Amino acid sequence: MEELRELLSRALSWADAHVSAEEVLTDYPAELQGRIIPGQNYSPYQLLEHLRIAQKDILDFSRSSSFRHLNWPADYWPEKPEPPDSEAWDRSMKEFRFDREEMTILIQDESKDLFEPFAHGTGQTLARQAILLIDHNAYHLGQMALFRKMQGDESRKLK
Repeated sequence: MEELRELLSRALSWADAHVSAEEVLTDYPAELQGRIIPGQNYSPYQLLEHLRIAQKDILDFSRSSSFRHLNWPADYWPEKPEPPDSEAWDRSMKEFRFDREEMTILIQDESKDLFEPFAHGTGQTLARQAILLIDHNAYHLGQMALFRKMQGDESRKLK
């Protein structure tokens, strides 16, 4: 079980087969953060916030029976494409990294059974929530990497 805990924990932030969150999100040009790319529905800032909000939601559900359900999709996506201020991107990244670390700590907690269904759920387990988060983050980080390329940002050479 220790090996599985370690694998799930590493998978939350690895870049073995794709770009890491740090690679794609760090130094994202401010002038591109709030721009919606033609043919897309969201700006990079909205995607970053969605990543942060969804991750926090998965973490909160996994930690507590007093979890408060968010309304889909309104609570998961910021309404405006632009960051509200010049520090918003960095704040969102900091919170994203913090909550990802909190999920890692939860997975590593040997007092938590990875396969015991949560009493407050409908069969969800900590292992399932970890895999859900890994998958969700990888999907949207791939979008973010593509967005950077589509926006012509060559400041980072992404995989």
